Amino acid sequence: MGWYELKLAKSDQYHFVLKAGNGEVILSSELYNSKGAAQNGIASVQSNAPEAGQYELKEAANGKYHFNLKAKNHQVIGSSQMYASQASAQNGIASVQSNGPSETIKDLTLGS
Repeated sequence: MGWYELKLAKSDQYHFVLKAGNGEVILSSELYNSKGAAQNGIASVQSNAPEAGQYELKEAANGKYHFNLKAKNHQVIGSSQMYASQASAQNGIASVQSNGPSETIKDLTLGS
């Protein structure tokens, strides 16, 4: 099962990534002004990740694919990396669907 890493950016804003069991980043968040807002973002990913209808798969101008995970209010709560093919992006979505509900959060902001 995957896990979340909560981090503090150089801009003193918070963000998180969702990692798969193999340690690869499969979803990245936007920047948040507070730790609590980032934690709410994680909770939103945990609840929305399993639902196929919450994903938006897109093709970039360079022909690569990526996806966004959206909350019920249609706000983007996480974005993927770029994938070479639509099939690999769909595999990425499947990975977020299975790893997203993880309750493991590694808080890397402690001591910052």
